[in-house]
Amino acid sequence: MNRSPRPLATPSHEPRPLAVFDLDGTLADSGHRQRFLERSPRDWDRFFAAAAEDPPLAEGVALALRSTEECEVVYLTGRPERCRRDTVAWLEQHGLPQGRLWMRPNDDRRPARRTKLEILRRISRERAVRMMVDDDELVCVECERAGFRVVRARWANPSETLSDAQGRQGRT
Repeated sequence: MNRSPRPLATPSHEPRPLAVFDLDGTLADSGHRQRFLERSPRDWDRFFAAAAEDPPLAEGVALALRSTEECEVVYLTGRPERCRRDTVAWLEQHGLPQGRLWMRPNDDRRPARRTKLEILRRISRERAVRMMVDDDELVCVECERAGFRVVRARWANPSETLSDAQGRQGRT
């Protein structure tokens, strides 16, 4: 019996699904800069300028690294576009996977739950989104309502000040 060998499986040309990661409170510990939001008026310029000094959150970084096994890792943050250079440098400094970075326009003050969901929907029209990882409960609820799989980043210390900024002031 002469059997011809079975052809090798051909690799799929489908792009890998995306794992979408938030930054502040998910990958980066922003606790040291909360003091800039506790004053009146809030000092947003210093709050964002201090982001370059954020220590990484080990649980979030580990999840991002593990996610590269099956997904392409990308980033979706409420940080304004003017923070791009520092944010990219921070991701590289802490060994996070290279990936596209979506940021809010500098003048966009809508709540994160609105801006992030809008961008996530846009992303999902082009690529499958395997999961969205975020610490903001309002963002998580809106993304789940829209049908996305959400992983809640509960490894950072919660901050009422940051929650207020995310939920009402549309700043992060």
